[in-house]
Amino acid sequence: MAETNHYKAPDHYLVDDLLTDEHKIVRNAVRDWVNRHVKPIIEVQYEKAQFPIHLIREMGQIGAFGPFIPEGYGGPGLDYISYGLIMQELERGDSGIRSMASVQSSLVMYPIFSYGSEEQKRKYLPSLATGELIGCFGLTEPDHGSDPGSMKTHVKEMDDHFLLNGSKMWITNSSIADVAVVWAKDEAGVIRGFIVEKGWEGFTAPEIHGKWSLRASVTGELVFDNVKVPKDHILPNVEGLRGPLSCLNSARFGIAWGAIGAAMDCYDAAVRYSLERIQFDKPIGGFQLQQKKLAEALTEITKAQLLAWRMGVLRNEGRVTAAQISMAKRNNVAMALTIARELRQVLGAMGITNDFPMMRHMMNLESVITYEGTHDIHLLITGAEITGIQAYK
Repeated sequence: MAETNHYKAPDHYLVDDLLTDEHKIVRNAVRDWVNRHVKPIIEVQYEKAQFPIHLIREMGQIGAFGPFIPEGYGGPGLDYISYGLIMQELERGDSGIRSMASVQSSLVMYPIFSYGSEEQKRKYLPSLATGELIGCFGLTEPDHGSDPGSMKTHVKEMDDHFLLNGSKMWITNSSIADVAVVWAKDEAGVIRGFIVEKGWEGFTAPEIHGKWSLRASVTGELVFDNVKVPKDHILPNVEGLRGPLSCLNSARFGIAWGAIGAAMDCYDAAVRYSLERIQFDKPIGGFQLQQKKLAEALTEITKAQLLAWRMGVLRNEGRVTAAQISMAKRNNVAMALTIARELRQVLGAMGITNDFPMMRHMMNLESVITYEGTHDIHLLITGAEITGIQAYK
């Protein structure tokens, strides 16, 4: 009879050998934190539709916010593979936990670091790194998702400030954020980035309720009604869609890694259950159809690991392209969603309960496959790379 101690973590192609000692230390530290602080509470938080806000400062302590931000601005100054591994381990816990860290890191800290003034960097980045400040990112609008260039949110330049009007939709961290990086068109129709602070008159952030996905995550709107934005709150070093799209590329990079964590968590639960559950006098892991599901899952996780690792190497070298990141995001999220669905079946009826993570990951990944560029849009990005023709315009 098979024993549960036969189980091995999914590293079929010895990807660990491609990691440095620092990479492994970072990954193992975050994995340990997730096992101790996220997994014991996440099912209850998910059922209650509550984000575990008390974990934010701890996430700052383990370096989950802006891992690639230099030490001079409060970050740990790690490389991009370390960032990816952190996102992987956070999403082992829950996509909502990883989403919070992705937004803080890639959609708030990254643009301030890349396009902000020196004063803005020193004012915001250290507090964002510790979790003392929480950030959000305002790009998507109620009527403009895959086509952000058609945004309606706009600013008008006044004597000593900009007047901001408009609204943003499906914003992670909206109602708990202290600062928002908001993208709006100026009077010439040029997209500019602004740092907007909580509490400014005319700025509200109502939360969206009734979600069946990402329930342990804060999602809401950003509404701007004649909000006065001081002129020193504009991001001075970027104009046009290049700014927000570069942020999305960084976030998609983290998502491509994070989805592997969700798939690993499902795989781990399914393998262990298959070796413990006895039917017809032997573990169900001994039956061909169950082994087929597990073998296919391990194969797809392995392919995703290699794709993410190579993407990380290219980003460290400054050679990764938006299209390469797009392919990895699309492939790895679809992989994780398929694995969650297929491996839920290994557990039979038990798989629909919150004793196991499959259904929660499955519902979360239905959002992840849509946000930061939909599954189909990413397919067309690859199509444009092949043909040189953009099919989505």
